[in-house]
Amino acid sequence: MSNDHTIAVGVKDSTQSEAALLWAGRRAEKRHAPLAILHVMDDRWLVEPASWRRSLAQSGENLLQAAEARVRQRFHVKSTTELLTGSVAAALGEYARKTSLMVIGSGSPHLGGSMTDRALQIAGASAGPVAVVGTANDEEDRHGIVVGVDGSEHSLRAVAFAAAEADREGQELTVLHAYNAPDPVTDAGLAPAELRQLISEQERIVLSETVAGLSNSYPDLTIKRVSEPHKEPVRALVEAAANARLLVVGSRGRGGFARLLLGSTVHGVLTHLPCPTIVIPPENTPEMD
Repeated sequence: MSNDHTIAVGVKDSTQSEAALLWAGRRAEKRHAPLAILHVMDDRWLVEPASWRRSLAQSGENLLQAAEARVRQRFHVKSTTELLTGSVAAALGEYARKTSLMVIGSGSPHLGGSMTDRALQIAGASAGPVAVVGTANDEEDRHGIVVGVDGSEHSLRAVAFAAAEADREGQELTVLHAYNAPDPVTDAGLAPAELRQLISEQERIVLSETVAGLSNSYPDLTIKRVSEPHKEPVRALVEAAANARLLVVGSRGRGGFARLLLGSTVHGVLTHLPCPTIVIPPENTPEMD
């Protein structure tokens, strides 16, 4: 497949992968988009004897056929399967160039969050948006789309994606700006009142400029602006998206003082995944090695 509207999903034998498969199938059906079901045969195993490689390839093909059968039982979609070879992150990240969205499972529960190392690698390597899906299957009970912003170019791309998504789905859009402002009590003497006021005004402008023009582009879209000047960004996003249908974040943010919402925050959000989360990459993603 090379259709730009194609939705791709990476599958393996896990509960999280099954949830991602169903989420991707549901989205493909709703969007009338073709679905590419992918499995990557990790090239670390290719040094083994040829008979072992053939066995791995056959297992991968069997997994793909079974996944496609489940999708076709539940959804009316055009689907194909493809067995890829190489590094899982690089293979899926490169394949994302052919798609509108790459969907993956979140990983296994670990230490109170999720073991998302592979998901983070794929999101970091991907040339296109990546949706990370947990095990919950309660989309109909969830409402609204949340997007995290910090004024960076990455977050503006995330807002554009989230606004289009919310308008298409008839969902309220929450635009959340969390930053670390000087606290008037704990930072007394370190940050003069004038500086605190200046920072607050600058961040208010960031939020206002981020949503400027959205109402003109989407006149029927309900937009909720939320500013969290004293809440850690990961916590703010996870709490805001606890009952949301979707969370959208840029792959990294601007950096610097009070610009901590994105970038490293993606790691924290995916580790405590509140709902399906889409990570938006930079506009010009470097070529894969």
